[in-house]
Amino acid sequence: MRVLSVTPEIYPLVKTGGLADVAGALPRALAREGIAVHSLIPGYPAVLGALTSVKTVHSFGDLFGGPAKLLDASVADLALFVLDAPHLYGRDGNPYLDAAGQDWPDNAFRFAALARVAADIGQGLLPAFAPGIIHAHDWQAGLTPAYLQVGPGRRPGTVMTVHNLAFQGLFVPEVLGRLGLPAEMMTMEGVEYYGQIGFLKAGLCFADAVTTVSPSYAAEICTPENGMGLDGLLRSRASTLTGICNGIDTEVWNPRTDAHLAAPFDAESLEAKRINTTALRERFGLAHLPDAPLFGLISRLTSQKGIDLAIAAIRDLIARGGQLALLGSGDASLEAELAQAASQNPGRVAVAFGYDEPLAHLMQAGCDALIVPSRFEPCGLTQLAALRYGTLPVVSRVGGLADTVIDANEAAIAAGVATGFQFGPPTADTLLQALHRALALWQTKGVWQRLQRNAMSSDVGWGRSARLYASLFKSVAKNPASQRAPAMPHPIVQ
Repeated sequence: MRVLSVTPEIYPLVKTGGLADVAGALPRALAREGIAVHSLIPGYPAVLGALTSVKTVHSFGDLFGGPAKLLDASVADLALFVLDAPHLYGRDGNPYLDAAGQDWPDNAFRFAALARVAADIGQGLLPAFAPGIIHAHDWQAGLTPAYLQVGPGRRPGTVMTVHNLAFQGLFVPEVLGRLGLPAEMMTMEGVEYYGQIGFLKAGLCFADAVTTVSPSYAAEICTPENGMGLDGLLRSRASTLTGICNGIDTEVWNPRTDAHLAAPFDAESLEAKRINTTALRERFGLAHLPDAPLFGLISRLTSQKGIDLAIAAIRDLIARGGQLALLGSGDASLEAELAQAASQNPGRVAVAFGYDEPLAHLMQAGCDALIVPSRFEPCGLTQLAALRYGTLPVVSRVGGLADTVIDANEAAIAAGVATGFQFGPPTADTLLQALHRALALWQTKGVWQRLQRNAMSSDVGWGRSARLYASLFKSVAKNPASQRAPAMPHPIVQ
């Protein structure tokens, strides 16, 4: 079976978050299930600069304001279609934001173009490539099922994956016609979302099947508390909504072979993990305190990620003998508070602002525990890498965090299955309680090491999830029209 994956970013070519990791790793995992994936991505400068063997397979005279070419290429074992449209993507830096951190004013057309070309491919644009499934990722690909809904010709099955419901792609209604969508779609049963055009809502309405990135998150987004105004629509689509946990690339994230580490290690050589701890302390300028547990935090610095909860816990964590190393960037106010915490606690707290993939690997290897205090988390990937590296996650009991980390309560420890620490609801007090449990358990080295080995034996790869995706794709491809989102039989509660 052939699948066209439509994604705004893909590792290792362009990455702003976990979506890129998923888009890069899932095709390789699906290949082992007999699914051949071609990924359609925008031709950002970083992408075009990485291409070596390129073939132009189609040219567009005018694609939302300028000429464009569709390129066929391969990079790092990934089969790619690259949409080379300089007027839309020929900009350095963040794929979505300008230098001032604001959305590009033409984002509606930049990502409508991606979806429009995906739909064209699905309807036969490339005779040599006829996908049985189009797999659309997040709001940037959300118009793909809508274009297929109103377009002529063949219609492949469509699967819409929500990586984070909070990002919906909302635009003013005046651009509907310029997007090439009929006026009758601007309704509550179509793309309209509180008077705006909702790209993600379009995908949720018109895809044959909807997935999100963990079973718990699939349940959470069907509630008013976590549905971001789309819970009614999602409940109406419950029979086609599935939660499939993300995985990580276990070749990229492998403590035995990771080139970014000071020393390789595995579950049988945990003493070598301490070499990475020493290297990490040196990298961050932290005091060499072998008896102090080193906690890490690798995250976007936003309210969703619960960074304020972690900040509130720093004083207590330090008072109880811990250290903290943090890597990330985001809200200026949170960065300022973290910088202040580091200056007030030299040798005990250190921060690195920005995105640094090699440092993230060293942190996963060198930290003793990883704090993930998200208020909501569709899946999360940092805790999966932490498990792989024997770094015990301290996670809020939400979404994919709840699905992937087994709390170290007495029963789980006795049964030999605990892999980390959960807390909930996500508040500063409950986080502190979990940190206190981790600090107490740290003192019992034998138990801590058993939890490390449990964590390192966790199945964090893509094998099981790829099998679930393959089964879903095959089911949808058999008869996409019968699973197509209908004109809703009852009003959607927005």
